Amino acid sequence: MIQNKDDLKNYLAADKQALGFTRKFPRPIVDDIWKFQILLRKLEYNINCKKGIHNRVKTLYLKYKFHKLSQKLGFEIPTNVFGPGLSIAHRGTIIVNSGSKVGANCRIHANVNIGTGKDTSLVDVPTIGDNVYIGPGAKIYGAINIKDNVAIGANAVVNKDVDSNVTVAGVPAKIINQKGSKGLLFRYHK
Repeated sequence: MIQNKDDLKNYLAADKQALGFTRKFPRPIVDDIWKFQILLRKLEYNINCKKGIHNRVKTLYLKYKFHKLSQKLGFEIPTNVFGPGLSIAHRGTIIVNSGSKVGANCRIHANVNIGTGKDTSLVDVPTIGDNVYIGPGAKIYGAINIKDNVAIGANAVVNKDVDSNVTVAGVPAKIINQKGSKGLLFRYHK
């Protein structure tokens, strides 16, 4: 979670590296996902760190921009869920419950749903570790723990805990090999 300005800089640098960009700034038209992630991090910083009436106005403005860009890209990603090094692969529906927690260096594809298995609960939600690759169409739900270095295959339905350094796929998801996420994502290194 972003707690100060240094955290904000580190998160922005990690996200940029995870997305594979070497340019200093996003291009005006084609880098919408990078712009979305920058806006996400700035909104997290304002919500977590800034106080006062001036900040409330700025936070409302950032929330408005964030909402509009979220609708354009098809994302329903709340603040303070993803650690540094988030890499959204491309546009498309991504829905994440605000109670979920995802560690550093997560690569997530379109049509992914991370949520509760029961109702709109913020309690019965997944906790996902570091260096996790989530393939297109994956559904991850329930009060489960997915450990570090895991790869989740396309269209997998994950509703049970997953150990470290494995690849899971299928409906319901089962371990298919011991490769994990190695080679599937850019890992941020300070």
